[in-house]
Amino acid sequence: MKLLEETIKKDGLVLNENVLKVDSFLNHQIDPKLMIEIGKEFAERFANEGITKIITIESSGIAPAVMAGYHLNVPVVFARKRKSLTLTGELLTASVHSFTKNETSEISIAKKFINENDRVLVIDDFLANGQAALGLVEIVKLGGAEVIGIGIVIEKSFQPGAQILKEQGLRVESLARISSLANGEVTFINKKVEALV
Repeated sequence: MKLLEETIKKDGLVLNENVLKVDSFLNHQIDPKLMIEIGKEFAERFANEGITKIITIESSGIAPAVMAGYHLNVPVVFARKRKSLTLTGELLTASVHSFTKNETSEISIAKKFINENDRVLVIDDFLANGQAALGLVEIVKLGGAEVIGIGIVIEKSFQPGAQILKEQGLRVESLARISSLANGEVTFINKKVEALV
């Protein structure tokens, strides 16, 4: 997705060979116009799949998921990382390890929001090692629903996440695929773009 790659080029910061900071438009401050275009792109890629629900994880996946939900005209459910007083009743849970934060969280979705008739699109902001996506897939399956595909805003293709998901027979659609963050530069698959450092 050209607009996303241009935004990464302009506003992304390479912190090291494994970490790209995109907090100015995706996961702290959010660029609404970019999110609308990202949602539209996901909706076009999954337009003929009969999606009935989109599932993501708090908090960075919510904005792109909501925009995709808007364009597909389906509800969006986000997995919570922390229990709250309002998260009651029967829960579907999975454990997810974050390599960036070096912590494992239990994510939860209320069972009433997923059922065996759902055809689910999973959306997340980043794909690196695939743990968040796998956790969401596990929750969807616990709810008896079918995972139709996984939409990723930014894939770090030099890490194993995409391959792990594809080996499980999952369709992965990534809008920006990064092959390297070496030397302070973002290199996209088939395209080299210098990041601001």
